[in-house]
Amino acid sequence: MTVDDRTVNLRRALPADAAPAADVWLRSFAAALPGVVRPRSDDEVHGYFRHVLVPLCETWVAEAEGGGVVGVMVLEGEELAQLYLAPERRGRGLGGRFLALAKEHRPEGLCLWTFQVNGAAHRFYERHGFEAVEWTDGSRNEEREPDVRFVWRP
Repeated sequence: MTVDDRTVNLRRALPADAAPAADVWLRSFAAALPGVVRPRSDDEVHGYFRHVLVPLCETWVAEAEGGGVVGVMVLEGEELAQLYLAPERRGRGLGGRFLALAKEHRPEGLCLWTFQVNGAAHRFYERHGFEAVEWTDGSRNEEREPDVRFVWRP
């Protein structure tokens, strides 16, 4: 953990966090998955965070000292539905902190999907005890991008 990572607070998202969390998602998606076509516009992503993820799901944000949202995580049942970090925050331990929080809140286990082209995500989740258990052709996701299901069981 770097010095400034200790100044990042993980907390439940508030309604005011929807827009900055969506912005983190958009920047992170663009940086990590430049070849994956997004099926939703920026406005639709913002609406989804504002009307669905923040008010209806267990949504967490990473708030840097000074108040800026630099990461977002969404838990839906046993699924880690979203985990996105501001691109400049990758590789600093923040993703690991989010996963530790997710495991604390879901001690019976977690599952998630990530795209097959996202090798960095595969390595990250494997380092944290997740195992790839299913590969698909992408026909069941909006992006139509081949994906992988990962599972963590204690």
